[in-house]
Amino acid sequence: MRTTLTLDDDVAEQIERLRQKRRTSFKEIVNEALREGMAQMEEPAPRTKPFRTRAVDHGGLLLNPDSIGDVLAAAEGDGHR
Repeated sequence: MRTTLTLDDDVAEQIERLRQKRRTSFKEIVNEALREGMAQMEEPAPRTKPFRTRAVDHGGLLLNPDSIGDVLAAAEGDGHR
């Protein structure tokens, strides 16, 4: 199949470097890259281990972490002001 393809400059440079290194044709490099890339795209994404956070016991203190005043009062006493 013949088609026109517009490549970004960085991609064209990579293809040219590979073409010279392997001493092969532009067509062979592009076809190989497309085959490998499409094979990877068709594979399911690798499963990752879910991220878990551990709970920390704060000694029963019930503070509103959104209130800096409450946190300072607990840490430094009511005279922090």
